[in-house]
Amino acid sequence: MKHIFIYNPAAGQGKARAVLETTVAQHENCEFYVTQGPQDATAYIENRIATAPDEPLCFVACGGDGTINEVASGVAGHENACFTIYPCGSGNDFVKVFGGPSRFLDMDALLAAEPAPIDILKVDDRWCINVFSFGFDTGVLKTMNRVKRKPLMGGKRAYYVGIVDALMKSMKTGCAISVDGGPFFDGDILLCTFANGQYVGGSFKCAPRAAVDDGLIEVCLVKPISRLSFVQLIGSYTNGTHLEDPRMKDIVQYTRTRSITVESPKGLLPVSLDGEVIERKRFTVEVVPGGVNFALPKARE
Repeated sequence: MKHIFIYNPAAGQGKARAVLETTVAQHENCEFYVTQGPQDATAYIENRIATAPDEPLCFVACGGDGTINEVASGVAGHENACFTIYPCGSGNDFVKVFGGPSRFLDMDALLAAEPAPIDILKVDDRWCINVFSFGFDTGVLKTMNRVKRKPLMGGKRAYYVGIVDALMKSMKTGCAISVDGGPFFDGDILLCTFANGQYVGGSFKCAPRAAVDDGLIEVCLVKPISRLSFVQLIGSYTNGTHLEDPRMKDIVQYTRTRSITVESPKGLLPVSLDGEVIERKRFTVEVVPGGVNFALPKARE
């Protein structure tokens, strides 16, 4: 099988490029492609598959969660193509469901990995491999994107600026959610996640019961709480014990489903789709069981 390394030069400050180029040079059946901008990876993969639809191809997402999304989006629905991951970005949430980045850094194991189908979420005309979320965390992300290149507020400080801003402005988000055609929630939320993976936002285990091959979407909704309660309960949400935490019994609403509709009662609803902020009035999300082939390296014994 030919492996095509899709490298995002903006990920991880470019530190992985030399390693990857050396790997490609040492293996005859490998290629290297540097992305040119947003969504370029998806377009490249779709074109590459179209030129050789019967050739088995494995595309290696070299970057963070945004790169993984673009690569998975290009591969989804193609039986002779699969993807795997060489994590070298700042955000590595999706790989945590498999134990973390280290499993994917063994290049021999990565190249030897056999593909198998996993689930992927279809969000209107987009794909989502990890988590679709809205509310507080999307407020944090929007602020981070706005200030990350500004003096004093940018760089590593952008996350903390985002948290402070969201605590002031994003404690409530109005929405109406239906699951499998029936009502689930209508009102204000603190945050809500529709998950295929388990982690979001770098460290939050939002969907501890999620599996990437069960044909279901994990829905976890947290109702509005005070800022003091937020500080007291954030640890439970971070370590993934919020579904069993008795303190959160009355503020967490959880289910598993196959399709979801979410609408905003007022204007556009900003959401985070694998870390990318998009805004629409209404979103339809459905799981596509086994919709994309994924090559998972064997874990070291």
